[in-house]
Amino acid sequence: MTVITGPVIPRVDYQRLGPLPGLGIEVATTNEARERAECIPESGPHRLDFDQIALVTAGSDEHEVDFVPYACAPGTLLWIRTGQVQRGVLAPGLSGWLIWFTPDFPHPLPTTEHMLRDPVRTVRRDLDQEELSRLVTLITELHAESKTATPDAHFLRHMLAAVILRIRRLPAPADHPDPGDGGHIYTRFLQEIERSYASTRQVEDYAARLGYTAKTLTRASLAATGYSAKHVVDARVLLEAKRLLGHTDRTVLSIATRLGFTEASNFGKFFTRHTGVTPLEFRKASTTV
Repeated sequence: MTVITGPVIPRVDYQRLGPLPGLGIEVATTNEARERAECIPESGPHRLDFDQIALVTAGSDEHEVDFVPYACAPGTLLWIRTGQVQRGVLAPGLSGWLIWFTPDFPHPLPTTEHMLRDPVRTVRRDLDQEELSRLVTLITELHAESKTATPDAHFLRHMLAAVILRIRRLPAPADHPDPGDGGHIYTRFLQEIERSYASTRQVEDYAARLGYTAKTLTRASLAATGYSAKHVVDARVLLEAKRLLGHTDRTVLSIATRLGFTEASNFGKFFTRHTGVTPLEFRKASTTV
């Protein structure tokens, strides 16, 4: 890996994608995407300001998302969330389809709400040949409509909903099982964490803002993930700490302040307690080829 020389992780803004920046969705082959390196870096870490669904149809390689290497082959599907950090548009040994869409573009169906609103969990699926063929057919139609002179936003929304529903029906792999839904309460909790993780790590604060009790948030978190609400909050803070340590040159003190710690030593204790290494040890390991 290499570290970015700078204080922030480069962001890829949806408005830079074109040619449909006002529509909220873009569909491309990996070859088309790689021809637009000025929009999405072909290598190096970057943070997406939109969701990316990648479907591999050829090749074999690993694609890294938030420090997790995903082994990919024909039939692998990765759904990368707004705000997650990945390396390159897709690993160079892979070919297939990419769907980019803003978080507000899809139809908010009750059956897919928890899939659409989770800001930190990458969805991975491994499709057999029949499932791959079905999904490629849907995405090909999406692609064709998006390339017309006057693409129909309603049609594209319905087609994207069909893609997401198809993904929802696919079984999760044994090594990357999906947690449960957790319901509307957990979805609201995740959204509030995304807004406030840098200002508070106290479950009671989230409960007060959402109008629930801390016990209610813990029950929802346990149903969705098997972990307590406190664990879910700390995991989000830890993820952002890893992103900033691994992908920027910000000092530990700067990162601690960014994440709401009053002292770097408190941040160091928090990080070591959860990872077993110090922040600088993690940075060294994550930036070593």
